[in-house]
Order: sequence, then C-alpha cells, then structure tokens
Amino acid sequence: MTEPIIYVVSDSVGETAELVTKAAISQFNGSSAIIKRIPYIEDFSNVDEVISLAKINHGMIAFTLVKPEIREYMKEQAAKENLYAIDIIGPLMDRFQELYGKKPLNEPGLVRKLDDDYFKKVEAIEFAVKYDDGRDPRGILRADIILVGVSRTSKTPLSQYLAHKRLKVANVPLVPEVDPPEELFQVSPDKCIGLKISPEKLNDIRRERLISLGLNDQASYANINRIKEELIYFDKISKKIGCHIIDVTNKAVEETANIIINHIQQNK
Repeated sequence: MTEPIIYVVSDSVGETAELVTKAAISQFNGSSAIIKRIPYIEDFSNVDEVISLAKINHGMIAFTLVKPEIREYMKEQAAKENLYAIDIIGPLMDRFQELYGKKPLNEPGLVRKLDDDYFKKVEAIEFAVKYDDGRDPRGILRADIILVGVSRTSKTPLSQYLAHKRLKVANVPLVPEVDPPEELFQVSPDKCIGLKISPEKLNDIRRERLISLGLNDQASYANINRIKEELIYFDKISKKIGCHIIDVTNKAVEETANIIINHIQQNK
C-alpha cells in the first residue's frame, strides 16, 4: 500500500493540525503517511492551490482554519472535487460559540501568541539537538551559549537543560586530533563556556560508559594518560578562545546550568 499524502493546512503555522494528524496516524501501528504542511492560508486563492495539489496527488486535507469564510470555502471546494477534508477546529469552535453565547475572535495564531514562551522553548530544544556535539558549526554563530569541552563533560544534558530555559545552545567537543571550528573564534568569548573536569573523575565516568556499552573499560578512551592529553588540549583551546571556565568535576547539571545562566546575565 502506498503512503497516503495528507495536506495539513492552517491559517497559522499548522502545528496543531500536524500534531493531531500524527496522533491519529500513531494509532495504526506501523502505518505512515506523507505529511505536507501548508501554513498561512489567507485567502480563497490559497485554498484553490491546496485543492489543486490534493486533487493531482490524490491526497486528503486536514485543516485548522478559524476564519469562517475560508473554512466554508475549503469545505465547499473539497466536496466539489470529491476530496476528503477534515475540519479539525471548526466543530469545536461552533460548539464553544453556543456554550459561551458569543462569537469567536476568528483571529489566526492566537494559541501561538498566548503560548509564545512554550514555542520559544521548543525552538531552543530543537536548536540544541540540531547543533549537538559539533554537528554543524554554523550553529555556533547563532547560539546564545556555546559549550566546549572534551567528551563526557555533560555538554549534551547541559544543552538540553538550558534549552528548557529558552536558551539556544550549541556544544563543541574538543579532540586533539581535530582542529576546532573557526566559528569558535569568531563569536564573543562571553558566549563561550569551557567545561573543565579532573582527569580522575573523567576516567571514572568514561570507564562506566564503556562498561554500560559492553565494551572493554581499558580502551584508550578511558586511559588516564590519554585523558590528560585531551585536558591539556582543552586548556590550550579554551585560553585561545578566552572563554569562561567552569569546573564540573563535582557539580550536578542543574548547578552548572545556574552558574552559566548567571554568567550570561552578568555579561549582557
């Protein structure tokens, strides 16, 4: 069976319609669909474009349109072309109009405006995932905070924790054999945080990590001499950047995060 094509249509960003659509699909184990989000539908011509696409590709439509004239036009045109179109928000709005005894504002994007804090948090979390572990150095130039350190210094959990505080964080691992990205030296040192750790503590953490993966804890990754070499390299690069250093040896992620937040606020 070919994957159905679902056009998720909204007069705002379309997150609600896409989430509901995905939630419905998830109830059919192993099933999937091609979801094409079409946001900011503002007039009849936009609706016509969606109808045309759905007709050509034998797709269905799931929509959240709060303006009644656009919503009705979508229903009419879909019925005219024998397309299946599900109105996600309309029936609820009609029922609430009866319950409250007043007309809705019919203004697109109000949930986003009311929940702007939530969306900033989601954006920061997505940013932390995208620019985790030095995957894309371009994120360094866009980040609020850049974490640098050797492997297993809590860069990733720190990035996620700070993201929940609506801060965009990129993190960069420092390895002696790999030159750090040039972007590290192009941003303000005030944005950079170096994560320092004692070699003994790091040795313990890495050995436990190897054991948890079913690997030999005597590998070079957990070798104390190798670790000291990496930490010397960290010192060299962090001094070159001029970044603020935090010793995370005996600190919880929350404690380190609070230190970082205070540092950033003081340097604004």
